[in-house]
Amino acid sequence: MKLELFDFIDKTLALIDERSDTLDRVSKELEKFFTDSFFIKDHFLNVSYRIKSPDSLKEKILRDNFYLKYKTPDNLLHNLSDLIGIRIECRFIEDEKKIYGDIIDIFRTKEDDGYYSNPLNSSIRLKLSDHQPQIQKNGFEIYKIDGKYKKEDIEVNFELQVKCLVNVFWGEIDHRVLYKNFNYMLTEDFFRDIMSSIKDNLAMIDRQLMVVFNHVNGMDASDAINKKAQIKALLSKIIHDIYVIKVKEEIGFIVDFKKSTDVIVNYIFMKGGSEESANYSNNFLRILNRLNEIGNKEMTFNKYIDFEREISYKDRFTRKMGSKILDIINKDFRWNLFFKIIFEIENGMQAEDFERFLIYIRYVFSQGIRKSLTDKDIEKIDKEKIVHSILDSIANNFCKNISVDFINESSIDKINKNIRDLFVDIETYEDYLEQEIDIKNKISEYNL
Repeated sequence: MKLELFDFIDKTLALIDERSDTLDRVSKELEKFFTDSFFIKDHFLNVSYRIKSPDSLKEKILRDNFYLKYKTPDNLLHNLSDLIGIRIECRFIEDEKKIYGDIIDIFRTKEDDGYYSNPLNSSIRLKLSDHQPQIQKNGFEIYKIDGKYKKEDIEVNFELQVKCLVNVFWGEIDHRVLYKNFNYMLTEDFFRDIMSSIKDNLAMIDRQLMVVFNHVNGMDASDAINKKAQIKALLSKIIHDIYVIKVKEEIGFIVDFKKSTDVIVNYIFMKGGSEESANYSNNFLRILNRLNEIGNKEMTFNKYIDFEREISYKDRFTRKMGSKILDIINKDFRWNLFFKIIFEIENGMQAEDFERFLIYIRYVFSQGIRKSLTDKDIEKIDKEKIVHSILDSIANNFCKNISVDFINESSIDKINKNIRDLFVDIETYEDYLEQEIDIKNKISEYNL
């Protein structure tokens, strides 16, 4: 016969499953409310939510003796403060205080028991009478606010946390290494010393990231290009270091793909918008945030890349390049790794990311061709004809040499220099037509 405690757990989990649609709907409403409330704030990054998992709830019931405390599953769920968890993410440690101040400004209407509501959604209430930030059992601070959602016959508790990038990472360490480590108590003092040291280092990293962020935001035109190049180089190194370790762990040897990560960073930044300082700093932190998530995930590098739909091509160049890459993407490890990194960082539809990357490569090559034609006495429409003609030759060259090195910066620079040399004596469109076959053949046969 089962202990009553385990019957209580089973009934509680069944009750949550029964209310799963409601919990999901409430979670999404909370996520939307806080996103809409903060998206215009420069220090805001993201809102995420989670509904307490069955395993986590079961563990909490056992650990905290909720069976004895609440008697019935209904009473437990009514009093459970973190059935839904909402997390507002910001950039830096000092931004957590700013977000909390913004919360105080939004929730101004006093309700019962220390709770406050807001005029935009009266169903959402926060308990703002508690001192913030709170001190956790591990001795560290956290902005953690009890919340309540009340609408018609629905009443659900939730917990709102405010965390910067390094504290999101710290929370994962603390939860997985300490909270989930049942051997922890045996050497508690040692673990506390180690974790305290890690927390101090993360605080230092936070300050360093803030220096980088302010550095990028403070760029002026005189040295912006150099500083942006430094930021790209830093991100490229971070990406390379994350993946080189994970590749080594899984396949047992190190692959040199530093030049490929340079291409990936260039693509992601160009995809992110114009090269203004604000976009650079936002892209920098967006990528860092994503890399933090990737660094904590397990990866596998021995699986096929499958696309959600057929790839759509914009022109002959993207079709030639794209179809050849698709032929090799699950045969050549470096091509496979290259796109896995892009897909992992972008975290969207793989087919769309693949198409965008082909357009990016076309843009990089076409800009080089256009520069070669800048001072030529050629009509705009004829220049575009030349661009498409040369792009076709570049694609033909690629099809003979289907290497990921073909799209590295150094290779692209060499091709563009070769094109400039071929156009030295070309002054008019008629000059080009006379030498077109010879020029295209040389580009098609150019050896990198």
